[in-house]
Amino acid sequence: MTSLEPLTPTAPALAGRSSSSQRWSDLFFIHWRVDSALVAPLLPAGLRPDEHDGSSWVGLIPFVLDQARIFGSPPIPYFGSFVEVNVRLYAIDERGRRGVVFVSLEASRLAAVLAARALFSIPYVWSATTLVRNDQEFTYRSRRHTGQRETSTIVAKPSTRLVLADPLAEFLTARWGLFTSHRGRTIFLRNHHEPWELYEATLVELEDSLLATAGFASPTSGTPDSVLYSPGVITRFGTGS
Repeated sequence: MTSLEPLTPTAPALAGRSSSSQRWSDLFFIHWRVDSALVAPLLPAGLRPDEHDGSSWVGLIPFVLDQARIFGSPPIPYFGSFVEVNVRLYAIDERGRRGVVFVSLEASRLAAVLAARALFSIPYVWSATTLVRNDQEFTYRSRRHTGQRETSTIVAKPSTRLVLADPLAEFLTARWGLFTSHRGRTIFLRNHHEPWELYEATLVELEDSLLATAGFASPTSGTPDSVLYSPGVITRFGTGS
């Protein structure tokens, strides 16, 4: 049986030159327990749900992406800076590697959406996305430009209490790669950044249809099982394998 990749707060080194980098700022990790039977059909071929404490997990993650660079370029102006809101799951491949699977990613820059879809089949969706910060309260909003115009309004507030040595927080955030289905095969894209600086946080308000559209109708009717905040990191990406 293939051994399972351990979860560690420190990212393994990238193999070779990084393909791109981004800064992620003011992230809220909002998670609910979900049945693995709901997760499995949404994963690319060859993957199975990753579980913690007997459950799969679905995350709603709003943050600011900027300072995007490609192969060492200067930061890309305008198109490389936007608010993102994503819905994500956790999976394991046949080699025991653990990573994120994105169900959807809302972003306001159409060029970035089209590039991510074309290069790696990452399911970005063109949306109007904004962040308003009032003291220590963050309000993220997203509304799709197409389809049923699904929306999300997330109001959350970080605390000053650091999260240390928490197995669930590590499971949900110490993810050093993403899986995606591209040109008929499942690929794994490594990422590398400094360990997360995590704080406890509170979800103040949530009006969201992204989770239901992804296939999870019930989570937003209840209190999240985990809410965390990080001021951010600079992330580098490897090439797919």
